[in-house]
Amino acid sequence: MAIAKAERLMNLALCLLGTRRPLSKRELRGSIEAYLEAGSDDAFNRMFERDKDDLRELGLVIETVENLDGDTGYLARRDSNRLPPITLDAEEAAALGLAAKVWQQARLAGAASGALQKLRAAGMPEAEDAYEVHSALEPRIPVHEAAFEPLMLACRDRRPVTFDYRKANAARPEQRQVEPWTLECWRGHWYLAGWDRDRGAERVFRLSRISGRVRSRAGAFTVEAPDVVTVRETVESWAGETATRTARIRLRAGAGYPLRSRAISVRELGDGWDELEIPYGHGLDAWLVEFGPDVVVQEPADLRADVVDRLRAVAKD
Repeated sequence: MAIAKAERLMNLALCLLGTRRPLSKRELRGSIEAYLEAGSDDAFNRMFERDKDDLRELGLVIETVENLDGDTGYLARRDSNRLPPITLDAEEAAALGLAAKVWQQARLAGAASGALQKLRAAGMPEAEDAYEVHSALEPRIPVHEAAFEPLMLACRDRRPVTFDYRKANAARPEQRQVEPWTLECWRGHWYLAGWDRDRGAERVFRLSRISGRVRSRAGAFTVEAPDVVTVRETVESWAGETATRTARIRLRAGAGYPLRSRAISVRELGDGWDELEIPYGHGLDAWLVEFGPDVVVQEPADLRADVVDRLRAVAKD
Protein backbone atom coordinates (compact mmCIF):
# COMPACT_ATOMS: atom_id res chain seq x y z
CA MET A 1 0.00 0.00 0.00
CA ALA A 2 2.78 2.45 0.93
CA ILE A 3 4.71 1.69 -2.27
CA ALA A 4 1.58 2.13 -4.41
CA LYS A 5 0.84 5.52 -2.85
CA ALA A 6 4.45 6.68 -3.20
CA GLU A 7 4.38 5.71 -6.89
CA ARG A 8 1.05 7.53 -7.37
CA LEU A 9 2.41 10.69 -5.72
CA MET A 10 5.55 10.53 -7.84
CA ASN A 11 3.51 10.17 -11.05
CA LEU A 12 1.27 13.09 -10.08
CA ALA A 13 4.29 15.27 -9.26
CA LEU A 14 5.93 14.43 -12.59
CA CYS A 15 2.73 15.28 -14.48
CA LEU A 16 2.36 18.62 -12.73
CA LEU A 17 6.04 19.51 -13.15
CA GLY A 18 6.21 18.34 -16.77
CA THR A 19 3.32 20.37 -18.17
CA ARG A 20 3.47 23.88 -19.62
CA ARG A 21 -0.24 24.47 -19.13
CA PRO A 22 -2.64 23.63 -16.29
CA LEU A 23 -4.00 20.07 -16.42
CA SER A 24 -7.59 19.36 -15.48
CA LYS A 25 -8.66 16.56 -13.19
CA ARG A 26 -9.96 14.68 -16.23
CA GLU A 27 -6.58 14.90 -17.95
CA LEU A 28 -4.71 13.84 -14.83
CA ARG A 29 -7.04 10.89 -14.31
CA GLY A 30 -6.37 9.74 -17.85
CA SER A 31 -2.60 10.06 -17.45
CA ILE A 32 -2.06 8.19 -14.16
CA GLU A 33 -2.82 4.48 -14.03
CA ALA A 34 -3.80 4.45 -10.36
CA TYR A 35 -6.46 7.09 -11.04
CA LEU A 36 -7.81 5.09 -13.99
CA GLU A 37 -8.40 2.20 -11.60
CA ALA A 38 -10.51 4.33 -9.22
CA GLY A 39 -13.95 2.77 -8.94
CA SER A 40 -15.95 5.99 -9.25
CA ASP A 41 -15.62 9.72 -9.76
CA ASP A 42 -16.07 10.27 -6.02
CA ALA A 43 -13.30 7.79 -5.21
CA PHE A 44 -10.98 9.49 -7.72
CA ASN A 45 -11.78 12.96 -6.38
CA ARG A 46 -11.05 11.91 -2.80
CA MET A 47 -7.79 10.22 -3.85
CA PHE A 48 -6.68 13.21 -5.92
CA GLU A 49 -7.42 15.76 -3.20
CA ARG A 50 -5.48 13.71 -0.62
CA ASP A 51 -2.55 13.31 -3.01
CA LYS A 52 -2.53 17.02 -3.83
CA ASP A 53 -2.50 17.91 -0.13
CA ASP A 54 0.29 15.39 0.54
CA LEU A 55 2.47 16.86 -2.23
CA ARG A 56 1.92 20.36 -0.89
CA GLU A 57 2.85 19.17 2.58
CA LEU A 58 6.07 17.76 1.12
CA GLY A 59 6.87 21.23 -0.24
CA LEU A 60 5.67 21.09 -3.85
CA VAL A 61 4.11 24.40 -4.92
CA ILE A 62 0.93 23.50 -6.87
CA GLU A 63 -0.99 26.28 -8.56
CA THR A 64 -4.73 26.15 -9.17
CA VAL A 65 -5.71 27.99 -12.37
CA GLU A 66 -9.16 28.60 -13.81
CA ASN A 67 -9.30 28.93 -17.60
CA LEU A 68 -11.70 30.99 -19.72
CA ASP A 69 -14.20 28.13 -19.87
CA GLY A 70 -14.40 27.98 -16.10
CA ASP A 71 -12.52 24.66 -15.82
CA THR A 72 -9.95 24.28 -13.03
CA GLY A 73 -6.45 23.11 -13.87
CA TYR A 74 -3.31 22.35 -11.87
CA LEU A 75 0.41 22.72 -12.50
CA ALA A 76 3.69 23.00 -10.60
CA ARG A 77 5.98 25.54 -12.22
CA ARG A 78 9.63 24.57 -12.19
CA ASP A 79 10.79 28.06 -11.24
CA SER A 80 8.47 27.98 -8.19
CA ASN A 81 9.79 24.60 -7.09
CA ARG A 82 13.51 25.21 -7.53
CA LEU A 83 15.62 25.58 -4.38
CA PRO A 84 17.59 28.81 -4.07
CA PRO A 85 21.40 28.57 -4.16
CA ILE A 86 22.89 26.99 -1.03
CA THR A 87 25.17 29.50 0.70
CA LEU A 88 26.45 27.87 3.88
CA ASP A 89 29.84 28.52 5.39
CA ALA A 90 31.95 25.81 7.03
CA GLU A 91 30.60 26.49 10.54
CA GLU A 92 26.98 26.27 9.37
CA ALA A 93 27.77 23.05 7.51
CA ALA A 94 29.37 21.62 10.65
CA ALA A 95 26.28 22.52 12.68
CA LEU A 96 24.01 20.72 10.20
CA GLY A 97 26.27 17.67 10.24
CA LEU A 98 26.18 17.60 14.02
CA ALA A 99 22.38 17.93 14.03
CA ALA A 100 22.10 14.99 11.62
CA LYS A 101 24.22 12.81 13.92
CA VAL A 102 21.90 13.49 16.85
CA TRP A 103 19.10 11.52 15.21
CA GLN A 104 21.09 8.43 14.20
CA GLN A 105 19.30 6.24 16.72
CA ALA A 106 15.82 7.47 15.77
CA ARG A 107 13.60 6.75 12.77
CA LEU A 108 14.52 10.23 11.59
CA ALA A 109 18.03 8.96 10.80
CA GLY A 110 17.21 8.25 7.15
CA ALA A 111 15.63 11.63 6.56
CA ALA A 112 18.48 13.47 8.30
CA SER A 113 21.13 11.58 6.34
CA GLY A 114 19.30 12.04 3.05
CA ALA A 115 18.86 15.76 3.61
CA LEU A 116 22.55 16.12 4.38
CA GLN A 117 23.54 14.31 1.18
CA LYS A 118 21.26 16.53 -0.91
CA LEU A 119 22.75 19.67 0.64
CA ARG A 120 26.29 18.45 -0.05
CA ALA A 121 25.35 17.62 -3.64
CA ALA A 122 23.99 21.17 -3.97
CA GLY A 123 27.30 22.66 -2.93
CA MET A 124 27.32 22.69 0.87
CA PRO A 125 30.98 22.74 1.98
CA GLU A 126 32.42 19.65 3.61
CA ALA A 127 33.28 20.28 7.24
CA GLU A 128 35.75 18.43 9.40
CA ASP A 129 33.82 16.19 11.78
CA ALA A 130 35.27 17.08 15.15
CA TYR A 131 33.16 14.46 16.91
CA GLU A 132 34.37 11.71 14.62
CA VAL A 133 38.03 12.64 14.39
CA HIS A 134 38.97 14.05 17.77
CA SER A 135 36.57 12.54 20.27
CA ALA A 136 35.13 9.24 21.40
CA LEU A 137 31.91 11.04 22.34
CA GLU A 138 29.03 11.66 19.96
CA PRO A 139 25.72 13.44 20.49
CA ARG A 140 22.73 11.12 20.64
CA ILE A 141 19.02 11.48 21.30
CA PRO A 142 17.86 7.93 22.06
CA VAL A 143 14.36 7.24 20.76
CA HIS A 144 13.15 3.71 21.38
CA GLU A 145 9.44 4.32 22.00
CA ALA A 146 7.10 3.44 19.13
CA ALA A 147 4.90 6.37 20.13
CA PHE A 148 7.59 8.95 19.28
CA GLU A 149 7.09 9.21 15.52
CA PRO A 150 3.26 9.42 15.45
CA LEU A 151 3.30 11.93 18.30
CA MET A 152 5.99 14.02 16.60
CA LEU A 153 3.87 14.15 13.44
CA ALA A 154 0.74 14.95 15.46
CA CYS A 155 2.54 17.85 17.18
CA ARG A 156 3.71 19.14 13.81
CA ASP A 157 0.30 18.82 12.15
CA ARG A 158 -1.68 19.89 15.24
CA ARG A 159 -3.83 16.76 15.24
CA PRO A 160 -5.56 15.42 18.38
CA VAL A 161 -4.59 11.88 19.38
CA THR A 162 -5.77 9.06 21.63
CA PHE A 163 -3.59 6.43 23.31
CA ASP A 164 -3.55 4.05 26.26
CA TYR A 165 -1.46 5.36 29.15
CA ARG A 166 -0.46 3.71 32.41
CA LYS A 167 0.41 6.01 35.27
CA ALA A 168 3.28 4.90 37.50
CA ASN A 169 0.92 4.17 40.37
CA ALA A 170 -1.75 2.42 38.26
CA ALA A 171 -2.15 -1.31 37.66
CA ARG A 172 -3.50 -0.99 34.12
CA PRO A 173 -3.56 1.65 31.36
CA GLU A 174 -6.49 3.89 30.53
CA GLN A 175 -7.33 5.75 27.34
CA ARG A 176 -6.39 9.43 27.11
CA GLN A 177 -7.55 12.02 24.58
CA VAL A 178 -4.84 14.61 24.09
CA GLU A 179 -4.11 17.70 22.01
CA PRO A 180 -0.31 17.32 21.64
CA TRP A 181 1.85 20.43 21.95
CA THR A 182 5.47 19.34 22.02
CA LEU A 183 7.91 16.53 22.84
CA GLU A 184 10.73 17.08 25.30
CA CYS A 185 13.70 14.88 26.20
CA TRP A 186 14.66 15.12 29.87
CA ARG A 187 17.30 12.94 31.56
CA GLY A 188 17.17 10.36 28.77
CA HIS A 189 13.36 10.05 28.73
CA TRP A 190 10.87 11.52 26.29
CA TYR A 191 7.77 13.37 27.47
CA LEU A 192 4.72 14.68 25.66
CA ALA A 193 3.14 17.92 26.86
CA GLY A 194 -0.41 18.69 25.79
CA TRP A 195 -4.02 19.33 26.71
CA ASP A 196 -5.88 16.37 28.25
CA ARG A 197 -9.45 16.70 26.98
CA ASP A 198 -10.96 14.31 29.53
CA ARG A 199 -9.45 16.17 32.48
CA GLY A 200 -9.73 19.61 30.94
CA ALA A 201 -6.19 20.49 31.96
CA GLU A 202 -2.57 20.62 30.83
CA ARG A 203 -0.81 17.28 31.30
CA VAL A 204 2.57 15.65 30.62
CA PHE A 205 2.95 12.02 29.56
CA ARG A 206 6.07 9.88 29.58
CA LEU A 207 6.32 8.04 26.26
CA SER A 208 7.61 4.81 27.80
CA ARG A 209 4.25 4.47 29.62
CA ILE A 210 2.20 4.66 26.42
CA SER A 211 1.04 1.22 25.29
CA GLY A 212 -0.44 0.18 21.97
CA ARG A 213 -0.92 2.44 18.96
CA VAL A 214 -1.19 6.21 18.97
CA ARG A 215 -4.32 7.00 16.96
CA SER A 216 -4.92 10.35 15.25
CA ARG A 217 -8.31 12.00 15.46
CA ALA A 218 -10.01 14.45 13.12
CA GLY A 219 -10.77 17.98 14.18
CA ALA A 220 -8.93 21.04 15.40
CA PHE A 221 -7.45 21.83 18.81
CA THR A 222 -9.98 23.16 21.30
CA VAL A 223 -7.34 24.96 23.40
CA GLU A 224 -4.62 27.28 22.14
CA ALA A 225 -1.17 25.83 22.67
CA PRO A 226 1.12 27.98 24.86
CA ASP A 227 4.55 29.09 23.71
CA VAL A 228 7.46 26.66 23.78
CA VAL A 229 9.04 28.10 26.93
CA THR A 230 5.89 27.55 28.96
CA VAL A 231 5.55 23.96 27.76
CA ARG A 232 9.20 23.21 28.49
CA GLU A 233 8.81 24.54 32.01
CA THR A 234 5.77 22.30 32.48
CA VAL A 235 7.73 19.25 31.37
CA GLU A 236 10.62 20.05 33.69
CA SER A 237 8.31 20.75 36.60
CA TRP A 238 6.38 17.51 36.14
CA ALA A 239 9.58 15.49 35.82
CA GLY A 240 11.00 16.92 39.04
CA GLU A 241 13.33 19.59 37.72
CA THR A 242 11.63 22.42 39.61
CA ALA A 243 12.41 21.72 43.26
CA THR A 244 10.57 23.43 46.09
CA ARG A 245 12.17 21.57 49.05
CA THR A 246 14.64 18.75 49.79
CA ALA A 247 14.34 15.04 50.49
CA ARG A 248 16.59 12.64 52.41
CA ILE A 249 17.16 9.18 50.93
CA ARG A 250 19.37 6.16 51.49
CA LEU A 251 21.16 4.99 48.36
CA ARG A 252 23.11 1.80 47.86
CA ALA A 253 26.84 2.45 47.40
CA GLY A 254 27.89 2.36 43.74
CA ALA A 255 24.33 2.87 42.46
CA GLY A 256 22.14 5.78 41.40
CA TYR A 257 24.72 8.04 39.78
CA PRO A 258 22.03 10.38 38.32
CA LEU A 259 20.79 10.93 41.88
CA ARG A 260 24.31 11.51 43.17
CA SER A 261 24.91 14.16 40.49
CA ARG A 262 21.96 16.16 41.86
CA ALA A 263 22.71 15.63 45.54
CA ILE A 264 23.18 18.64 47.79
CA SER A 265 25.10 16.49 50.29
CA VAL A 266 26.30 12.86 50.53
CA ARG A 267 27.20 11.02 53.75
CA GLU A 268 28.52 7.47 54.07
CA LEU A 269 26.42 5.31 56.41
CA GLY A 270 28.43 2.10 56.19
CA ASP A 271 27.19 -1.39 55.33
CA GLY A 272 27.07 -0.44 51.64
CA TRP A 273 24.71 2.54 51.98
CA ASP A 274 24.99 6.33 51.63
CA GLU A 275 22.63 9.09 52.73
CA LEU A 276 21.80 11.81 50.22
CA GLU A 277 19.96 15.09 50.44
CA ILE A 278 18.42 15.87 47.03
CA PRO A 279 16.08 18.55 45.64
CA TYR A 280 12.43 17.52 45.92
CA GLY A 281 10.00 18.62 43.21
CA HIS A 282 6.87 17.25 41.59
CA GLY A 283 7.59 13.91 39.91
CA LEU A 284 10.52 12.89 42.10
CA ASP A 285 8.58 9.84 43.37
CA ALA A 286 8.25 8.48 39.81
CA TRP A 287 11.99 8.93 39.26
CA LEU A 288 12.99 7.25 42.52
CA VAL A 289 10.87 4.19 41.72
CA GLU A 290 13.10 3.49 38.71
CA PHE A 291 16.02 2.71 41.05
CA GLY A 292 14.05 -0.08 42.75
CA PRO A 293 15.65 -1.63 45.85
CA ASP A 294 18.73 0.61 45.60
CA VAL A 295 16.77 3.56 47.08
CA VAL A 296 14.98 3.97 50.41
CA VAL A 297 13.18 7.25 51.12
CA GLN A 298 13.62 8.48 54.68
CA GLU A 299 11.80 11.80 54.54
CA PRO A 300 9.54 13.58 53.90
CA ALA A 301 6.79 11.12 54.79
CA ASP A 302 4.53 12.05 51.85
CA LEU A 303 7.32 11.29 49.34
CA ARG A 304 8.00 7.96 51.04
CA ALA A 305 4.29 7.07 50.87
CA ASP A 306 4.08 8.00 47.17
CA VAL A 307 7.09 5.83 46.32
CA VAL A 308 5.66 2.87 48.26
CA ASP A 309 2.31 3.24 46.47
CA ARG A 310 4.00 3.27 43.09
CA LEU A 311 6.08 0.19 43.90
CA ARG A 312 2.97 -1.69 45.06
CA ALA A 313 1.16 -0.76 41.85
CA VAL A 314 4.07 -2.05 39.76
CA ALA A 315 4.18 -5.28 41.78
CA LYS A 316 0.46 -5.90 41.13
CA ASP A 317 0.75 -5.27 37.39
